[in-house]
Amino acid sequence: MTTQSSSKKVWPTQKPTLEVQIALNAIRKKLVGKSLSYKEIYAIMDSISHKRLGDVLTTYFAASGYSTGFNNQELFYLTKAMVETGERLHFKGIVADKHSIGGIPGTRTTLVVIPIIAAAGFTIPKSSSRAITTPGGTADDMEVLAPVEFSKSQIYDIVKKTNGCIVWGGSFHIAPADDIIIRVEEPLLFESYDKILVSIMAKKIAFGSNHVVIDIPYGQSVKVHRLKDAQLLKEKFEFLAEKFHIKIRCIVHRTDEPTGCGIGPILETRESLRVLEQKPNRPLDLEIRSLNLAGNLLEICLEDSPQKLRKTIKTEYGNGIGWATHLLKIGLALSKMREIIKAQGGKENITSDDLKPGKHTYKVYSQKKGIVKKINSHNATVITKTLGAPHQKRAGIYLEKKIKEHVEKGELLYTLYSDNEFTMEEAKKTLSEFEIFTIE
Repeated sequence: MTTQSSSKKVWPTQKPTLEVQIALNAIRKKLVGKSLSYKEIYAIMDSISHKRLGDVLTTYFAASGYSTGFNNQELFYLTKAMVETGERLHFKGIVADKHSIGGIPGTRTTLVVIPIIAAAGFTIPKSSSRAITTPGGTADDMEVLAPVEFSKSQIYDIVKKTNGCIVWGGSFHIAPADDIIIRVEEPLLFESYDKILVSIMAKKIAFGSNHVVIDIPYGQSVKVHRLKDAQLLKEKFEFLAEKFHIKIRCIVHRTDEPTGCGIGPILETRESLRVLEQKPNRPLDLEIRSLNLAGNLLEICLEDSPQKLRKTIKTEYGNGIGWATHLLKIGLALSKMREIIKAQGGKENITSDDLKPGKHTYKVYSQKKGIVKKINSHNATVITKTLGAPHQKRAGIYLEKKIKEHVEKGELLYTLYSDNEFTMEEAKKTLSEFEIFTIE
């Protein structure tokens, strides 16, 4: 007896349309290092967004960008096509946004920055990504507090009520090709610099942003390793911002460890809430990083604000960082975050104390006395993903020590958390191969 496979319609049994054929030819060109026209790039983006290429061919395109890169004109075409093949939002006046190029686990500044900017009175609709190279993207973390998938009209309603939102852009066909490319890249934990650039800028443009701060960390175990690469990315961001009439400020800085101590959705979210709540046990490095980003964003927004407001802020707070600090310290940022959580369908009175990590734990102690010389973010990411993050929200790692801190032999370095006994055992097996701490 023979059975007929249900995979009968898998590509390429059907003849490709003209646009798909153009896309295929363009991918072949890019794989051998040739430049593409707007027509070719649009065909690729449109074919990906309508799921006409499939995962294998989409992966070939993603790999072509990683190996050969794109020139500035192609970057402009890619961003334009990614925006034009999806939905767009339109808001009046100054529309603020911030984004980090990512790659650093445990650094959840967005959950602090967005409520500060919204509390200042500026519109800030934040489109966030799910995890690619880290154990949790901003959308994965915000989902701990409230839903993140909304229609276009629902986002307008949320922003009208609160000035801001923190949502997943893939929920209503905004830059749809980007989310498909992210999905095929995720298993390998890599993104090309050009893909990072286009992904971020396309979503800023699609969300109507016109005042943007970009956080560009570089370091040994994050996405961008060298200062010269970070500077090149900065220049490319500025090129695209000028093309799309966006006021931008890029902040380049060296990063050698996670900002904060929690890694994984619930632990990262708890850290951000502790900053908003101004708890004594809040991570001060996360607070400082968040205030720097919020302050810089407020400053570029103020440049296009009424003179009376500019004068008031300068007189009372000195600059944007001073204003951001004030909004955080007096609790206005926390109140605004609760408004956003409520508007997105979450529990507005949730606190950091309500967020509990997984029930299965494993503590790792130092084998010797010394100073922490290095924290390997890549290895921390691998272990946290093995624990089940980001899909298991309560999976993660909590770091007890940071770089330059003294450690005694037998002192606690970090704790693993998971809700799944099997993933905990798998993570424990990987510890010897993926060491997080270097102590000398």
